[in-house]
Amino acid sequence: MKTGFIGLGTMGLPMARNLLRAGHEVTVYNRTRERAESLLAQGATIADQPADACGSDVLITMLADDPAMRAVVIGEQLIPKLAAGAVHVSMSTINVALAQ
Repeated sequence: MKTGFIGLGTMGLPMARNLLRAGHEVTVYNRTRERAESLLAQGATIADQPADACGSDVLITMLADDPAMRAVVIGEQLIPKLAAGAVHVSMSTINVALAQ
């Protein structure tokens, strides 16, 4: 499965690594590019900007809080950039109102 993954912090990095180990094609983005580059050896593709991770079957975001979610998903207008039929899975720590 083609997966986009945004947010490679303490939880996101191992999650993306596990997707790669399971054989998924994963495109990763992180504000700190070095975190994304740490997955190159496992086969990840690095996105230069968040929208570059949207051409997949699934987009997973693992962001720290509401402001990060607003900045990345809403501010970058990622949902309209998803491929037809793609799913956004937010694993971010956000409030219910923002999730809705």
